Amino acid sequence: MAPCKGAFFVHYGIMPAGDYMLTFDETNEALTHLIETLPPGIFEGLNCGVALVEDALYDEDGLLILGQYHVEPHGLGRYITIQYGSMITAYGHLYPDAFIEKLEDTLHHELTHHLESRAGDRSLEVQDKINKRRILRRLN
Repeated sequence: MAPCKGAFFVHYGIMPAGDYMLTFDETNEALTHLIETLPPGIFEGLNCGVALVEDALYDEDGLLILGQYHVEPHGLGRYITIQYGSMITAYGHLYPDAFIEKLEDTLHHELTHHLESRAGDRSLEVQDKINKRRILRRLN
């Protein structure tokens, strides 16, 4: 697996999904629309794009990972993954409009990692680590 520069994560118990839960294909359509509304320059250097992945993903501490920004070694590429399974686990109970807002928040978070990485800034990566420590303290 590629080194991950940033991850957007949350801690939630598994919540029951409502009858209004978006399917993978509907979520992918919404993600595509969100991407198309952004200025193309934001995606400069993101040569492998943004992908919606079906699985839920958890980190080593059991926190859900909603999305990740990846930088492949040896110049093979930069890309973002959004974890559909994680999004549904955390937010599947929401109505579609609210779910899409969470999807947009996750996309923007990962794009911020991309832009900061290109600028040599790691501020959001540091803030993510601080936020994770806060979440883990609350859980213990």
